[in-house]
Amino acid sequence: MYREHYPDVRLVPWVECVWTSHCEAPVLDYPVRPDGCLDVLYEPGRGLRVVGAMTVEQRFDLAAGARAVGIRFHPGMAGAFLRLDAAPLTDRMIPLEDIWGGKARELADRIDGAASLDRAARVLSGALAPPVDTPGPVSRALAAIAEAHGDLDLDWVARQAGLSTRQFRRRCLEASGLTPKHLCRVLRFRRACGLASSAGDWAAIAAAAGYFDQSHLIRDFREFTGATPMSVFSNTAILPAE
Repeated sequence: MYREHYPDVRLVPWVECVWTSHCEAPVLDYPVRPDGCLDVLYEPGRGLRVVGAMTVEQRFDLAAGARAVGIRFHPGMAGAFLRLDAAPLTDRMIPLEDIWGGKARELADRIDGAASLDRAARVLSGALAPPVDTPGPVSRALAAIAEAHGDLDLDWVARQAGLSTRQFRRRCLEASGLTPKHLCRVLRFRRACGLASSAGDWAAIAAAAGYFDQSHLIRDFREFTGATPMSVFSNTAILPAE
């Protein structure tokens, strides 16, 4: 069972959700789709890891009884929050210990001793201290891109951040692990996945998600998942676009 929880109010500018997962039975090929976000993930026996932005769908086999707790950052917000360059993490996971050192081991021990998944989620979110500074112009520009699901003029966004298009591209890559254009494509794809849970008209979904047409949507689905949207969602339960 996968559940999302609202983050503590102090984390809202940076954190999309705190989530928990518990498998009562084995799950094969569980799909995790690109969403433009970075996560901090805890799994028993594996400790805490930072999960970079994904460029393609990845699939995982989950054993019966598998548990996990995580925090999902808004697109582009983990870099400032965790003080890291997100670009080298794209399509990778690294131990949080590589960034936090012994603090990560201590936190993993505290989460491991939690009496429930919900308690573990509270321990994890409580250990994250927001940046002292409020979100700067680049962070605000990335938040605008996320709010618009990638449907914004990027030259205009760069100007709002006080940067040239080239400078904004570099800063976006450092903050999110993706270039602005790639991030917009992923966010548009994520929007389409969300709309797919409530409608079956793919032409209408394409239009609502900001695609030129249905064939444009299909091309992105093939790149990000290796399949057409009809294949991804036919005869399957709608899973969260993580």
